[in-house]
Amino acid sequence: MMGRKLVLTGVTCNPGRVLIEYLAMHRAEIQEQYPGGIHVILRKTSDTAHLDAHLPDAVKIICDLTDTDGLTGAFRGMDTVFHIAGIHWSREVAAAAARCGVRRLIAVHTCGIYSRYRSIGESYRETDRIVYNTCRGNGILLTVLRPAMIYGCGRDRNLILMIRIADRLPLIPAVQGGRYCLQPVHYADLGKAFYDVLTQEEQTAGRDFILSGDRPVQLREIFSMICTALGKKPRFIYCPFWVAYSGAWLWYLLSMKKQDYREKVQRLCEPRAYGYEAASETFGFQPRQIEFGITDEVKEYVWRKEKKGNRFPEHER
Repeated sequence: MMGRKLVLTGVTCNPGRVLIEYLAMHRAEIQEQYPGGIHVILRKTSDTAHLDAHLPDAVKIICDLTDTDGLTGAFRGMDTVFHIAGIHWSREVAAAAARCGVRRLIAVHTCGIYSRYRSIGESYRETDRIVYNTCRGNGILLTVLRPAMIYGCGRDRNLILMIRIADRLPLIPAVQGGRYCLQPVHYADLGKAFYDVLTQEEQTAGRDFILSGDRPVQLREIFSMICTALGKKPRFIYCPFWVAYSGAWLWYLLSMKKQDYREKVQRLCEPRAYGYEAASETFGFQPRQIEFGITDEVKEYVWRKEKKGNRFPEHER
């Protein structure tokens, strides 16, 4: 235990910010577990105001996550790496962790590995295989967390787009009638889960966990909840899948194959509902009801729209 150090990536994303708050609230417990302190990997342009307010003693390390040599220097002497920044940089993070003799790696990946569509699903699965093999071959205790679609505030890039569509358009376009299920998870529930996984090593090391919302909900139901929170009646215009997919093909050809939305349209109608039973049984993961999360996000959207003309600061996009 003596001198153990924790290093984090992705602390400026929504769930990462919540994790920082939990670390600050439980400072004594974390200090006991990681007496060597908390280190964070940041970009040169990262906004550190939230980090400074909650963990002013955290050691900041400026490093590009694509720079394996830089990561190797950053990870040297670290006991645990919590990689929140995402699967796109996991190969470099795992390689650097192996070089530095890191004991434990917690990696936030994605439910995208379950996609039946070739390019995105296989890319994620290949990264998973590389990370697993790297950790297995170097004796690193690996925990992989797989959030579903994340929502909860104007920074989420997911539900906020649906809110804007419902607010601005008289008719909501719904491919295949919007009758396919999603299971979005609130960013604050993720942040709490991250803290629980970090502090419950014995229960979570060497395992994978899906982190999803409270229940599967059809896309049309999500839009209906949004409209209710906006004080509007939901009105849909239905689009057959073949029309949407043909449009994606046409755009692909007109753009001289530079803009390819074909698989995005395919995934748009792909059910993405995944159960979180293992996380619930292991460390008590209990996501909030989606109605409450959507209502809160719509309230934030309306407030920002009234105060700032619906323009989000650049660092919140």
